[in-house]
Amino acid sequence: MNRRAPILATLLLTLMSFLNVATAQMSKPNIVFILADDLGYGDVHCLNPERGKIATPQLDRLAAQGMTFTEAHSSSAVCTPSRYSILTGRYNWRSHLQSGVLEGFSPPLIAPDRFTVAELLRQHGYRTACIGKWHLGLTFAGRGKKSDLSQPIKNNPTTLGFDYFFGIAASLDMPPFAFIENDHFTQLPTVTKKWVRSGIAAPDFEAVDVLPELTRKATAFINANAAARQPFFLYLPLNAPHTPLVPTKEWQGKSGLGDYGDFVMETDWAVGEALAALEKNGLAANTLVMLASDNGCAPYIGVAELERQGHFPSADRRGYKADIWDGGHRIPFLVRWPGKVKAGSTSDQLVCLVDLMATCADITGAKIPDNAGEDSVSLLPALLGRAAAPLHEAVVSHSINGSFAIRQGRWKLELCPDSGGWSAPKPGSKEAKGLPSVQLYDLHQDVGERTNVGSAHPEVVAQLTRLLEKYVAEGRSTAGKSQANDVPVNIRKAKALTKDNEGKVITHD
Repeated sequence: MNRRAPILATLLLTLMSFLNVATAQMSKPNIVFILADDLGYGDVHCLNPERGKIATPQLDRLAAQGMTFTEAHSSSAVCTPSRYSILTGRYNWRSHLQSGVLEGFSPPLIAPDRFTVAELLRQHGYRTACIGKWHLGLTFAGRGKKSDLSQPIKNNPTTLGFDYFFGIAASLDMPPFAFIENDHFTQLPTVTKKWVRSGIAAPDFEAVDVLPELTRKATAFINANAAARQPFFLYLPLNAPHTPLVPTKEWQGKSGLGDYGDFVMETDWAVGEALAALEKNGLAANTLVMLASDNGCAPYIGVAELERQGHFPSADRRGYKADIWDGGHRIPFLVRWPGKVKAGSTSDQLVCLVDLMATCADITGAKIPDNAGEDSVSLLPALLGRAAAPLHEAVVSHSINGSFAIRQGRWKLELCPDSGGWSAPKPGSKEAKGLPSVQLYDLHQDVGERTNVGSAHPEVVAQLTRLLEKYVAEGRSTAGKSQANDVPVNIRKAKALTKDNEGKVITHD
């Protein structure tokens, strides 16, 4: 009798098990989700060739190598709520943030027990990292701006499924102005600086350095994980081209359209650096890259002057960031996955940023719990060219003051008489008070949302209103067990625009 046989058999089974796990992990693609900040659909040259004047060669290349979604939307027309939806797969208005955005010292918006896409991927063998602008709230020791910033920062991204975090607390015009790594500042904020707003800052922190530093950190993460057998998920929410408009010296004057055009070009460069790191490390073929924006272009960067020069950041759509019209929430969305997604392809599927979670679950074979990803739909059928029907029954949008819109097929219903944001007619204005209480547009005939046909189609208004009420009542818009919203949701009660301490309407987030 060979006494070594059982031992050899055990070793062989162990080796086979290890190889199976390793093979399974390697068959999963790396996932890189790049989120530009306030980048309009029309700012990407290949998406707006006739009325776009900013060169974006890296984004154009990404589109040529993958799929362009022509009807992709953020869940909100402003920043914080869209980021909530990306990571949770849940519409932002189900949370307690019913209008506006958080600030740099705001408490966390995502509940500690809320399942995130980062946690889903980590449970399925991924190393996860968030590098960039967080803007979903953090817990500092003490209270508000009098916090003890030397203490560990709690409820940070590493408590929500990310293995590593490097970035800034909120928008680059919101204090604290300092880099955070995991649960601490890399340099303690001890001085006061101003970029649009004034606030506490780290002595060596400069706004112009943020985009280059985030780019360096992102490429370093890719390089460090290149040889690992473990797949990775990199969530890369850039700070640009959001204000302050701070292109580095290398990019100043490049666009011929001022600081905004220059900053868009530098944002394009940053995306190119991440793509180059994947290619240099031989990872491009097994990496799913998604590029999106959190909302439309911000009007306060000087859109009137840009339009005068022939550049239209919202392309053919009405409105800008904050608005309920498509210019507020229709976004560029480019997806590259070599061998899976056909190069140079387009999709007119109506999709939303909430769809990241279900897409990742579909790719990894994961099952999303009933109390998670309540509004998320997998994009995989569209990516693989197998979608024979609409992926979403309908998609819901939200403006800065909490106005609702619902889109189904050709119809878009907006439950407000005004822009819901910063464009005219503004909420509460004299002009808005004389308008019908709802807006209905046939986007197949009127993509610019100029002719309100609500009075001619009351049955469509009623049908879409009932569908939205159903989504609210059931706590979800996808199949599954009904869930509770965090707070009561009134689809017809929008709030007044947020004002600062001086009583002025806030025009940026």
